[in-house]
Amino acid sequence: KTMLKIRDNQQGIISILSEFTEGFDALAAIPPSVAIFGTARAKSGDSAYMAAVETARLLARAGFGIITGGGPGIMEAGNKGAREGGSASIGCLIDLPSAEAANQYLDISPGFQHFFIRKTMFVKFAQAFIVFPGGFGTLDELFDVLALVQTKKLDSCPIILYDSAYWAGLVNWIRGTMVDSNKILPQDAGLLLLSDDPQEICNMVIEAYAVSHFSEDAYVMNHQALSRG
Repeated sequence: KTMLKIRDNQQGIISILSEFTEGFDALAAIPPSVAIFGTARAKSGDSAYMAAVETARLLARAGFGIITGGGPGIMEAGNKGAREGGSASIGCLIDLPSAEAANQYLDISPGFQHFFIRKTMFVKFAQAFIVFPGGFGTLDELFDVLALVQTKKLDSCPIILYDSAYWAGLVNWIRGTMVDSNKILPQDAGLLLLSDDPQEICNMVIEAYAVSHFSEDAYVMNHQALSRG
């Protein structure tokens, strides 16, 4: 029995490593990208769906790829906007018994058996995260990113909530109850940005990306100059 357990564990580890490798290979050549999270239940006539299409379209025209979970609702809207904007449309699919079919707007669609590997792809390849109204899955993705940035496991990046009315209760609780009870610092609460305007969201992402990459370029140039000296 012990040997069978060891063998099963080894096979599980090999499967996980293989899934990571396949995911990294599938996404290795994508342009700088933005992740869009949100409910799978949104319909094409919903205001959030249309806003997600427009946000993704603007970002795509600015040169960003769009990464979603590849399913319906807000995910579909993000991929549709990416397609309309002429940039890479990526969907990281998850294999579940009750999973919805992949949407029709995907250019690249790696599949995953494990949620944690799928989420790794989002944080590895996204330069910003735009979170539309959603349920538990959306909250899981949001707080995963927040925790990674808070603990500096992920570089600081825009985390933007669309629909300030929907998110008001959560944001007020974070900025009030959590900060006031010393569970997080005020700067942690400041990681969350809100906007109801797709163009403003696009501008936030472009500005943050320009600043971060200017800093990286300056660091490299300074390091090279010091090395020559």
